[in-house]
Amino acid sequence: MAGDGSDTFADEAEPSFTIDEYIEGIEAEELEADLVLGGDDGKECTYASGYLTRQAIFSCLTCVPAGNAGVCTACSLNCHDGHEVVELWTKRKFRCDCGNPKFGDHLCKLCPDKDSENPANSYNHNFKGSYCTCGRPYPDPEAKEQIEMIQCCICEDWFHEGHIGLNSVEEVPRDEEGEPLYEDFICHKCSPICSFLKLYPDAIWATKQNSVSQADKNDSNVMEGSSDHANSEKLENGVLVDDVGSEKTSVEGNCTKDIAVSEKANFDSSSSGCKLGTDINTTSADSEKTMPFFMSRGWRDTLCRCEKCVNFYVRQGIAYLIDKEDSIEEYEKIAKQKRQKKLEQQEGAETNFLNSLGHVQKIEFLSGINDIKNEIQSFVVTLFT
Repeated sequence: MAGDGSDTFADEAEPSFTIDEYIEGIEAEELEADLVLGGDDGKECTYASGYLTRQAIFSCLTCVPAGNAGVCTACSLNCHDGHEVVELWTKRKFRCDCGNPKFGDHLCKLCPDKDSENPANSYNHNFKGSYCTCGRPYPDPEAKEQIEMIQCCICEDWFHEGHIGLNSVEEVPRDEEGEPLYEDFICHKCSPICSFLKLYPDAIWATKQNSVSQADKNDSNVMEGSSDHANSEKLENGVLVDDVGSEKTSVEGNCTKDIAVSEKANFDSSSSGCKLGTDINTTSADSEKTMPFFMSRGWRDTLCRCEKCVNFYVRQGIAYLIDKEDSIEEYEKIAKQKRQKKLEQQEGAETNFLNSLGHVQKIEFLSGINDIKNEIQSFVVTLFT
């Protein structure tokens, strides 16, 4: 009957998807989890491994409301199931606290024999479930729409893009599709201790201009995240220039746009000594202008590793910047390798099982699997149509 709404559901049918699409979605979620957890299967406490270069860490506010303790993946699952647990993503140089005196009578089920404290651990307000300079939780129960945050590679706090000292979030280097053009972010609070980075060529800074230069290279180099510039550009005395010797100007919003060329060091990428050709210790922290830094892909590889510079990094407490395993890129690379190995082992076990069956049993088993797949597919189609 016209106007009685009987055709409403027919006209607005839910979109259907195949079982293959469903499985692909599950696999994508599993991959994302593996990347966050670093491939950790969550079966063993990491305490015995000491202060790991980087690992996923959680804070249990049920056991430690003060938020000055962290636990590994396995302990979050086995010792704090059902508790109020805050996921902190990854932390560097951290050792599992689960079961130490901060937890009172709550002992670690996986590794009960632990020291009373881990003095080298570092804690911030993230362990209390607070983030950014605004101190809000994530997800924020009072927010109408959750705003994605970015993590500083120095202090490891998370920030809203509107709270990092920029005039506009449009200054964050992103491509046309809104994807970040930077590999690492250094917040406005940590940038003063990294002011020595201004001695390096502009190529280490992530900007839309540098992205345009990269687009001139072949597709394979772009896919690999190469930080080199187009063949028509080169470095002269630490300054990026084109073939006719004109200086490449920085785009508006780039944290280096106000740095005079004369202030840059004589950068020498081929020198066996100091790349900078200057005493890095004479570089003072720029406290007058606290702007965030957005670093290009591969920028850590550019950092000088001479004895003088390394000692400087140590004194500044940022020696981890030249540790390849500290980077999120390397962390996720290792996680992917662990995942691939796990999948190969699972595939091998399945193959061995099938090979152990007789011909008739094998046919019946595969036929049964196919029947189950068809039943699930029919169920999913029926459910969402």
